[in-house]
Amino acid sequence: MSTTTPSQIHARLKVFVVAARSLSFTEAGESLCITTAAVSQQIKALEEWLGFKLFQRFSRRLELTEEGDRLLATVSPAYANVDLAIHRLRGGPLSGVVRVRSLPSFLGIWLVPRLPLLMEQYPHIELSLEAEDSAHSLREGDFDIAIDLNDGLMPGFQSTVLMQEAIFPVVSPKLLTAERPLASVEDLKHFPVLHDVTAWRGSEPYGEWESYLRAIGAGHVDVRRGYMFNRHQVTIDAAKVGMGVAIARQRLTSDELASGLLVEPFGKRVMTGKSYCLVYAAGALDDRRVAAVHNWFVEQAALEDVQKLVG
Repeated sequence: MSTTTPSQIHARLKVFVVAARSLSFTEAGESLCITTAAVSQQIKALEEWLGFKLFQRFSRRLELTEEGDRLLATVSPAYANVDLAIHRLRGGPLSGVVRVRSLPSFLGIWLVPRLPLLMEQYPHIELSLEAEDSAHSLREGDFDIAIDLNDGLMPGFQSTVLMQEAIFPVVSPKLLTAERPLASVEDLKHFPVLHDVTAWRGSEPYGEWESYLRAIGAGHVDVRRGYMFNRHQVTIDAAKVGMGVAIARQRLTSDELASGLLVEPFGKRVMTGKSYCLVYAAGALDDRRVAAVHNWFVEQAALEDVQKLVG
């Protein structure tokens, strides 16, 4: 019979949530004031109790397994609500300005439609929103929270993983004809290729396409040609009007696919190893306003994952 107590499971779940948000046992340990080894031991004990792995462990990074992603989507909103309740009990209404910097496409497609919910929950918090792509450096003092697409390693900052991202080619159906089909990646040679040159922090100009092709075993296909843009959404807009084949992001292209404006020619999606992360300076979350906005972002991302699981 197992001697694991409910209190131990709750404690290990809290460690898991912190580690899953940062995708770093070291950062989780610093946040929880325990050692990296202790975080690893707690996660291992939780995995043994659950009977499945929560993380894929690589030499320099972590990724959530499918089971880990589902568990995070379930428990993260609960902890966010507990944190919010504590913040509310400790003081009165939160008010003032919180400066948020975001990738332009993420801001326009994912965040803006959700902002009325934030306004309803925190009517006295005002957001100062700034859109900047990943070609611009993140400098402490320029923002309270930044939303960035990266591999989770942000020297000089702390970060919380919101959601992982997958990529895949898309094309306007009007560009496809019986005489010029797009049945395989080999057929790309007959089409213009569209590139987002600032796909994620540190990406190369052709990095998004080449990363996708390597992942599906087609690294030999030449895509170093075509049209180049420095915004994901502009690249997708160019694909919608039939300029060529683009790489789409799963989190940002659902409307175009649902409406039929774009189609997936190959039906193969690959994980990039990159995640949308909340980036902030050490101690930033000591400000109750910043912490509230941070937790709201985390809750919204978790709710989206829950909705996808039940939908």
